Amino acid sequence: MSTFPADLIREGEITFEDFLEIVEDGQKADLLNGVIYMASPDNIDAADLQSWLSFLVVGFVEFHGAGKVYVSRVAYKIGPKRGPEPDIGFVPKALEHTRRRGFIDGPPALAVEIVSPDSVARDYVQKRAIYEAAGVQEYWIIDPDEERATFLRLRNGRFEEVQPTDHIFRSEVLPGFSLDVRWLWATDRPRAFDVLRQLLGQ
Repeated sequence: MSTFPADLIREGEITFEDFLEIVEDGQKADLLNGVIYMASPDNIDAADLQSWLSFLVVGFVEFHGAGKVYVSRVAYKIGPKRGPEPDIGFVPKALEHTRRRGFIDGPPALAVEIVSPDSVARDYVQKRAIYEAAGVQEYWIIDPDEERATFLRLRNGRFEEVQPTDHIFRSEVLPGFSLDVRWLWATDRPRAFDVLRQLLGQ
């Protein structure tokens, strides 16, 4: 880890370049409006949910050659003092030129955040506003503790909430990708491999 003079770090004044220097490789953190928020250790249930959902999104995107999916610990530079690291981020093939060594120079088309007790305000308020301003096309907020999934889609520069139909959410950013939100909270969640096969018509 590179050291950074403590007297130069002021709340609200950390730049994206500072952020890259301060945060160790492998440590999940967010830079939101010049402030670094370090993630707490993973909750086992939340980590299991993230792995399950990541498998579906990664497999779906790779099958269709639609772009790249990055899971945690990848920062998206969407302003001089903004570098969120969504739990799952999708960068379409047309935007793969934004990839840099260690970060993405621009917003994801899809951002997914899995809410933890210490990230409630960040995920529902701060990141929502930041992702909206950056032009993120879809933002999924998955809240295991509340068993609540919020799906936001950009319309005319503003997020609008999309309600699942008969429990099924269908993505526009990933055409053909659908999700039964009841699976997110199920104690006997179906195997990700079986769900992916259904999505791909295999």
